[in-house]
Amino acid sequence: MNIANILARKGSIAVTVRPEESIREALALLDRHNIGALIAVEGNRPVGILSERDIVREAARNEGFLERSVADLMTRDVITGQPHDDLLAVAHTMTERRIRHLPVVDSGGRLVGMVSIGDVVKAQRDHYQGEVDTLQMQLLGDESGPPR
Repeated sequence: MNIANILARKGSIAVTVRPEESIREALALLDRHNIGALIAVEGNRPVGILSERDIVREAARNEGFLERSVADLMTRDVITGQPHDDLLAVAHTMTERRIRHLPVVDSGGRLVGMVSIGDVVKAQRDHYQGEVDTLQMQLLGDESGPPR
């Protein structure tokens, strides 16, 4: 199973923001879409990511942060995935790097979607549940076979 499987189910829409927009505008987007992170883009290429955590940390230090720009707070070293990336490897990377949102780019570096750690966990759970269901059917099928 890979990232493309998740995007096929949930869709490839990723909410984006321009680096020059204000944090106030970014907060409105987070609220409107009920999400935890925005991808900062220039054209169709990710240049940063702004999470709720980034905003909360700045709010704790600076009361006047709402008029600052997204570029001031965003994480610039964006870790990205590609549609063909294996979910076990993605889960490992997200856990080890302590990231909850992973922008997905094509081979040309263009943004094609975003997955969250919740998306990855749900996909893995569904996959394993499918395996359990198959094994149960096989076992029940064996038990209801002809008597010996």
